[in-house]
Amino acid sequence: MQTRITYTEEELVRLLRERNEAVFSYVYDHYSGALLGTISRIVQEEESAADVLQEAFVKIWHNFSSYDPTKGRLFTWMVNVARNLAIDYTRSKNYKSDLQNQSLSDSVGKINRQRNSTPNTDLIGLKSFLDKLSPQHKQIIDLLYFDGYTQEELSKELQIPLGTIKTRARAAIKQLRELVK
Repeated sequence: MQTRITYTEEELVRLLRERNEAVFSYVYDHYSGALLGTISRIVQEEESAADVLQEAFVKIWHNFSSYDPTKGRLFTWMVNVARNLAIDYTRSKNYKSDLQNQSLSDSVGKINRQRNSTPNTDLIGLKSFLDKLSPQHKQIIDLLYFDGYTQEELSKELQIPLGTIKTRARAAIKQLRELVK
């Protein structure tokens, strides 16, 4: 019988700061599915989403020294790294060029994959927490973290002042932290 190794968040942070490759492999094994779900909501094409995931883990490894545990949990930081890379990817010239130059069969295949592969955030238990938020907070989190809007874009889309978007996002994240505890 194989013993399952688990780490506290503090242990993970300490070992990642020490550049422990075995722990990094553990982090990849335990968090890649959730990060891919976040990326896939923004980057619809499966192969490109996998590339962004790979890039996210490379960035996490190389930039781990910038993680500050006093500003948030490790998972939240990793999700933000992945989400930001996914947004950057969709804004890149290559991505926009690829969208314009797709063949008809590629477009049909992409549409079918999108219909059949909607990420299920409930697999990591997130949906139950999001459902407990007020409707305005849930909407902000859905659009910011799962649909890839920036706060400025969301402000324009919902015709709400940027300060209100920021306040609601902070309040929603604070409420989620309390729910997760």
